[in-house]
Amino acid sequence: MRKTKRREGGKTDNRGTAGPSSRRPVPETDYEAVFRDFLQARGLKLTRERMVILEEVFKHDDHFDIDEFHMKMRKKGLKVSRASIYRTLPLLQECGLVDEVKTTERQAFYEHIHGRRHHDHLVCLSCGKVMEFYSPAIERLQEEICRRRRFKSLRHVLEIQGHCKDCA
Repeated sequence: MRKTKRREGGKTDNRGTAGPSSRRPVPETDYEAVFRDFLQARGLKLTRERMVILEEVFKHDDHFDIDEFHMKMRKKGLKVSRASIYRTLPLLQECGLVDEVKTTERQAFYEHIHGRRHHDHLVCLSCGKVMEFYSPAIERLQEEICRRRRFKSLRHVLEIQGHCKDCA
């Protein structure tokens, strides 16, 4: 009997199948391997819900909040509970696949960061808009500060809060 798993866009994943009539297995993505290894090291399982959440997170190229994310998943017919999303996002953060951008004390947005170029954020405190930017000068300054202080930097988060041109 063939083992099949539904993948995005209705593709079939035939991982673990054998025989001449088997299709070629769909290769595991880099981020799937990172998450699978992370969960395995902690004795946790890669459940169907976690996998669906992971795949949907990596389909978003912009920032998203949990409620919008959950609604979009429901509109697509994906059966994932809001509680599973709230439990899975911190795991994705801990293993370095997702980052959280806080816009206010009560509002947070998320974005996948694995395989993406580093960037920082401008956050509008009025409308909640999040704008990405990258500054080689700021990066050099941070490296110089760490070098002078003999500090080994692993990562940093720079968020500038204020008001966008529409709200100023």
